[in-house]
Amino acid sequence: MERMAEETDILIIGGGPAGMAAAIRARQIAEEKGAEVRVTLLEKAAETGGHILSGACVDPIALNELIPDWKDKGAPVNTEVTSDKFGLLTKSGRIPIPVFPGLPNYNHGNYVVRLGHLVKWLGEQAEAAGAEVWPGCAGAELLYRDDGSLKGVATGDVGIAKDGSPKDMFERGMEFHSKITIFAEGCHGHLTKMVSSKYNLRENSEPQSYGIGLKELWEVKPENHKPGLVEHTIGWPLDKNTYGGSFIYHLNVEEGEAPLVAMGFVVGLDYSNPYLSPFREFQRFKLHPYVKPMLEGGSRVAYGARALVEGGWQCLPKVVFPGGVLAGDTAGFLNVPRIKGTHNAMKSGMLAAETAMDLILSGEASHDTGVVPEKYVDKLNESYVYKELKQVRNCRPSFHTKLGLYGGVLYSAFSTLVRGKEPWTFSHGGADHSKLKPAKEATPIEYPKPDGVITFDLLSSVALTGTNHEADQPPHLTLKDDTVPVKRNLGVFEGPEARFCPAGVYEFVPLETGEGERLQINAQNCIHCKTCDIKDPSQNINWVVPEGGGGPAYNGM
Repeated sequence: MERMAEETDILIIGGGPAGMAAAIRARQIAEEKGAEVRVTLLEKAAETGGHILSGACVDPIALNELIPDWKDKGAPVNTEVTSDKFGLLTKSGRIPIPVFPGLPNYNHGNYVVRLGHLVKWLGEQAEAAGAEVWPGCAGAELLYRDDGSLKGVATGDVGIAKDGSPKDMFERGMEFHSKITIFAEGCHGHLTKMVSSKYNLRENSEPQSYGIGLKELWEVKPENHKPGLVEHTIGWPLDKNTYGGSFIYHLNVEEGEAPLVAMGFVVGLDYSNPYLSPFREFQRFKLHPYVKPMLEGGSRVAYGARALVEGGWQCLPKVVFPGGVLAGDTAGFLNVPRIKGTHNAMKSGMLAAETAMDLILSGEASHDTGVVPEKYVDKLNESYVYKELKQVRNCRPSFHTKLGLYGGVLYSAFSTLVRGKEPWTFSHGGADHSKLKPAKEATPIEYPKPDGVITFDLLSSVALTGTNHEADQPPHLTLKDDTVPVKRNLGVFEGPEARFCPAGVYEFVPLETGEGERLQINAQNCIHCKTCDIKDPSQNINWVVPEGGGGPAYNGM
């Protein structure tokens, strides 16, 4: 069976902040110029915003520029930051750290949002502007022109059984041919991996460095709710050589709704102890005497996790290639010291759309030949996106010294004072997957058992994500070599995939013979965080896209 093909002018892969901003901006320009330009956006979630997870404290600078009257249009951006708190946790206490105007973590003027709801609203604005949004369509394959440039993408076939045979409901995927393709898949995108390899986009950059962010939504007692409060902590339960910390954001709620707090924990994926479990570190964090009273008497209503890009300036890839560009977290535009990426994602999406529209309206970009959108790089260089990333370029890698956390905090303070004008640039020191120590060189970590009130087990947490995949489909969590998980990962590192996955996808179970173990992959649990693809010390796991519409079903995460 042949695939049906759709021709579009601009194809956008991913319906997050960057992709939606690109779609809206492209259609705005088309309207201004009176031009007929087709803009198509593919989103793998069943519903727009369904795979979005972030803190999220948002700088509205890009939103103000894109949709100046967003308040009048009902954007779900209702909680302006009223106060900031920052502290270093010890095992039993908290040391306050002052937050002054000018520091990266000063948040006055920003907003606490449920990013999935904001993205859903942006999707409505994009469609109202004339863009076509295709939810439940997962890009699975890249298509090329005869000249080697990117022609577009194809979605995956549906209705294929685990053994590769077609089921009764089998349908071929669709091809989308475009003049310019904007990749806005978010952190560690499936197609972005392919396009980066094809065009060698990371040739002159360091390997990307990542973190994993875990998040819960809590309904708390009214006396524990402080709308507009943004709080961050560093320190316990992590040791000084493990990068990470927490966020606690208090949201405004409508009358009659329960007081809501967004709480989360981030662990840098360059950690070295294979016994570390980011999920269990998060659960342990909630037992701290400073944190636990806030949650007592409340109830957890949502859970999720997602990898995030932390490499910054040193890890930026080449963002243009014949036929397309990279935007948002796909390119690595998160500002780590500010703990913000939404504004940069949106701005880069807008700049990508402006570049694409210039090329299309001038006739330089066509379906016949691929053009390299070089002006996108110029626009990024002139924008606050690159300027702020360069300014904070040394903050994250400064945590790699023997002083660990303390050295990183001190250097970050110095870098802020000199506004990033130091003449040197630190290195991250290699890819995250290379940082794990063999188990024999590490200390096992004993975690408290979940109490079902403040702390929880993994499977009951995954149940809150609404995750679902068609069971009878080819595996989307693939192994390059089936022998590696037991021979190397279990033999050398005590099976870290059973701990770094925040959804219980990977577990080592006894063989039926009673001798030895095997790796069991519970793909149904996968919440598309991409941590396994990043942290596997053997780089043996390759995350590929499942059927469109599968995965978590987050509600405003």
